[in-house]
Amino acid sequence: MIETSIPQERAILVGIIYPGQDEREVDDFLGELSFLTDTAGAVPVKRFVQKLDVPNPRTFVGSGKIGEISAFVRENSIDIAIFDDELSPTQIRNIEKELGCRILDRTNLILDIFARRARTSHARTQVELAQYQYLLPRLTGMWTHLERQRGGIGLRGPGETEIETDRRIIRDKISLLKTQLKKIDTQMATQRKSRGKMVRVALVGYTNVGKSTIMNLISKSEVFAENKLFATLDTTVRKVVIENLPFLLSDTVGFIRKLPHDLVESFKSTLDEVRESDMLVHIVDISHPNFEEQINVVNETLRELKIIEKPLLIVFNKIDTFSYTVKDADDLTPVIRENYSLNDLKKTWMASDKNHRTVFISAKTKENIEEFRNMLYEEVKKIHIKRYPYNDFLFEAHPNP
Repeated sequence: MIETSIPQERAILVGIIYPGQDEREVDDFLGELSFLTDTAGAVPVKRFVQKLDVPNPRTFVGSGKIGEISAFVRENSIDIAIFDDELSPTQIRNIEKELGCRILDRTNLILDIFARRARTSHARTQVELAQYQYLLPRLTGMWTHLERQRGGIGLRGPGETEIETDRRIIRDKISLLKTQLKKIDTQMATQRKSRGKMVRVALVGYTNVGKSTIMNLISKSEVFAENKLFATLDTTVRKVVIENLPFLLSDTVGFIRKLPHDLVESFKSTLDEVRESDMLVHIVDISHPNFEEQINVVNETLRELKIIEKPLLIVFNKIDTFSYTVKDADDLTPVIRENYSLNDLKKTWMASDKNHRTVFISAKTKENIEEFRNMLYEEVKKIHIKRYPYNDFLFEAHPNP
């Protein structure tokens, strides 16, 4: 039997350098967009950036730049142009006429990845709802895509037949999906109540920082973990026992910069596990060059969900891949982030903030995992004793590890 493989789609990435941004920051943003593209199954071929105060209302970038991109698309058999911001229906229609290939924005790309990653009926329903909410105002602009009746990144899921492009039917579908979600949410809320009064700890963090790997280490389970964005969509809850102390540990969907609003709304029920937790463990990829920005994105999302005021433990993961540039002895320029060693970082605000504890680990090599387990034990113990003061004799019989 002859095996046939579907060729990967070739993509270009397009972004804007806004006032106040430098090229390095935008390069990092497009690096993330490239990772998203790769996760979706396409091959990023080239990046295009332009300095603009605001996006061009017609073609996102200027006329000269769109002409440059158009020439590259024709000469290199490009299938998709992916833009790092959300596009209006008018922009999608105009850009497609200029480039002659499929146009995706960041939101549509993330929705496509979620559609591919969704496994349970709950996740599939949430993603489908977000897809229809994204599609509804874009029917006119996207009609040329849907006429072609072909698959590919950004076309997976709803909207591939004529009947589904009717606004009334899509509104009915959105209403039906919301009803289904309410039923599923009620079932999940009942499940959460049935877990008793054990202390609940939720892992949160940017996507691809190692939450699922840490979940596997601490709970000795087999949660799916992969070096891809959004490997985990469904919340996984495991009972963990450290020494004599049992508690529940949950792994949740990762956050990301510019996470689509409709997706945040539809996944709020999934994030109820975080909202109802007693404590948060914020996982950070310290090897990422822009990890401070990732911390801010996670904190902002938690504020949006109104769950920022909880006991917090920050875990800086991937210290095995952390690298820095040692300054020459005669270099008198100011020390910058790239020159900080791991020991330098441990002396900064990250390790000295009185509002939370911090630990530096490698989930891959298991370095400092015992220190992390001990710290987690101590923090859960505080919550447990506060909730069940009459059980504190258990900890006298079993001192801290």
